[in-house]
Amino acid sequence: MDFELTAEQKMIVETAADIARDFGPEYWREKDKKHAFPEDFWKSLVDAGFPGIVIPESYGGGGMGMSEMILAMETLVSEGCGLAGVWFLCLSSVFGGLSIAKHGNEVQKQKYLPQIAKGLEFCLALTEPDAGTNTLNISTMAVHDGDDFVVNGQKMFISGADRAKGMLLVTRTTPLDKISKRTLGLSLFVVDLPNSAIEIIPIEKHGINYSKTFEMYISDLRVPRGNLLGEEDKGWYAVLDTLNPERMSFSAAACGLGLLAIKKAVDYAKERKVFDAPIGSYQAVQFPLAEAKAKIEAARLLNYKAAWLYDKGQDCGAEANMAKVAAVEAGTSAVYHAMQTFGGYGYAVEYDVERWWREVNLIRLAPVTHQMALAFIGQHVLGLPKSY
Repeated sequence: MDFELTAEQKMIVETAADIARDFGPEYWREKDKKHAFPEDFWKSLVDAGFPGIVIPESYGGGGMGMSEMILAMETLVSEGCGLAGVWFLCLSSVFGGLSIAKHGNEVQKQKYLPQIAKGLEFCLALTEPDAGTNTLNISTMAVHDGDDFVVNGQKMFISGADRAKGMLLVTRTTPLDKISKRTLGLSLFVVDLPNSAIEIIPIEKHGINYSKTFEMYISDLRVPRGNLLGEEDKGWYAVLDTLNPERMSFSAAACGLGLLAIKKAVDYAKERKVFDAPIGSYQAVQFPLAEAKAKIEAARLLNYKAAWLYDKGQDCGAEANMAKVAAVEAGTSAVYHAMQTFGGYGYAVEYDVERWWREVNLIRLAPVTHQMALAFIGQHVLGLPKSY
């Protein structure tokens, strides 16, 4: 791998940093408090062409890959946007753009990709109340009916469903008890939103209140056969091409949040004096921040490797999961010790660190729990027996 940035990559980093400076921590503090969508921030991302980074040039995108998307996301997060720097791009560009670019037919590509590049918002309907991480156990069912499929089921934790105009929907098309192999029987569909057959109910959340998340109830939703994304019953293999980039995106978020928190803590530790010296001179404050910084840099490199492999069309599951484990541990530690650096002020909303603490802890839970990422590494990297 060559870690020297190209001219295009440097431009992406510089543009992302410029945007982040316009939408710094105080902006997100207010949006989170008011539960308000950041319309002007999203417009700036669209104007900069960021939703189209991973979309081929022939469909109006930038023709680049996850490597460039990771650079954009990580910079937005670390320069002041917090988790929002990943959140909205992942919803549209990863769930919509990447999935359709990799597995869509020509009609689907022509219909959706140019619009996603121009800011069409997307969402992913995967998780279910009784399946959770066990995706192969989902029960939402799509049944043939003439030239259509009719879908019924329930989804959980569907972010952005109130604004999305498109949705990547994961369903069963063959019941579990009628398949020859457990990874068969799932299918992906592209669904236009809003739709009267889909009801969404907001979920009150601990954080990220500038974007809403929902329960979803699907009742006799008719989906044309032409909206099937990829092959029927082989959706599991296609959805992995969405889940791995999603993990890379949130690894970038964890690293970025850690860097953002460290930067704020270092500035404070240089100025704040206790016992006649800056608190940053005390090893109990200095060493945890230094250690977190070192671990974040290692996690970043592993995440870059995962993105590089993905862009080369190579298997990246091991690297994507290991990067997420490393990034979660490093990012969580960094934000925790940043809060400790601020003392009581770390708990105050006006210093922003408490919000980053709420955001970084989500990444331990999603996408894919920390424990399931470790289980993947144990089984598929170390060759240990399956643990679940």
